[in-house]
Parts: sequence; C-alpha cells; structure tokens
Amino acid sequence: MEKLLELLKSVAPALATAAMGPMGGIVVKVIADKLGVPDSVDDVIRAVEADPNIALKLKEIDLAQFKAEAEDRANARDMQKKAIDSEDPFVRRFVYYFITTWSLFAIAYIPSITFGAIPPDNVRFADTILGFLLGTMVAGMFSFLLGSSLGSRNKDKR
Repeated sequence: MEKLLELLKSVAPALATAAMGPMGGIVVKVIADKLGVPDSVDDVIRAVEADPNIALKLKEIDLAQFKAEAEDRANARDMQKKAIDSEDPFVRRFVYYFITTWSLFAIAYIPSITFGAIPPDNVRFADTILGFLLGTMVAGMFSFLLGSSLGSRNKDKR
C-alpha cells in the first residue's frame, strides 16, 4: 500500500489522502475500476507503473474526489445555516451538543487508554478506537467548526 500511496501522492494527492483513510479499500476499488484492472493494490500499482498515460485517468478521479468533498462540506454548512434559523433551540444547538458529547468522550477515553491497563486481547480494539477518535471524529469536528486546512495546503503547493 505504501508504494501505491507514493505513486498517488505525485499524481493525485486527494486520492492519496482518501486512500490513507478508513475508506482506503473503496478508493483502491474505484481506481481499479477506472483503470480496468482487478481491485488489488498490486494490480493497481502494476497498471500505474506500466502506462504513463494513467496519470490522466488518476487526475480525473482526483478531480471528481475533490468536487465530491467540496460539495459534501458545502451541504453540511448549508444544513447548519438552516438549523441556526430554526425556532427550536435544540435544533439550533444540536451540532454543538453532538460535538460536546464526542469531545467529552474523547477527553475521557484518551487518558484512560493512555494511563489505564488494557487487557492484551483488547489492545488492537483500543488502538482502533483511538485512531478513529483522533483521525476522524476530532479532526472532522475541528474541520467543520474552524474550516479545513485545504486552502493552506493548496497555497503551499504553488
């Protein structure tokens, strides 16, 4: 997978980012479908290395991924704008309640997993939950409330 990520980073950075996340298997399948190869990492790597024109196909997928992410963020922010205009105080504050609840869970979970004793059979589960909390929940909440660093990342590439 590391080799595929290196290939994608140079051609389709949004795809590389998506492939590193929890949807990595789906990203590999989408790339394989677009390239017309079996959906294994090794087959995708061989196809990318064999054909220099594949970069164009990957850029098409990358652009579609970027558009989908931008539309998703816009829809979430539009939903929040409508919620703020609601007469119901619970609806207006739901996102903040949701974020507060998950933040409190993360605040309790992280020290307990860091300093508490974990049975050896449960270490993998604890690590997975910690990765999900930090990589998805906390990052997503900050990104939603404060905006993402996509603009900064794109500025640095120029």
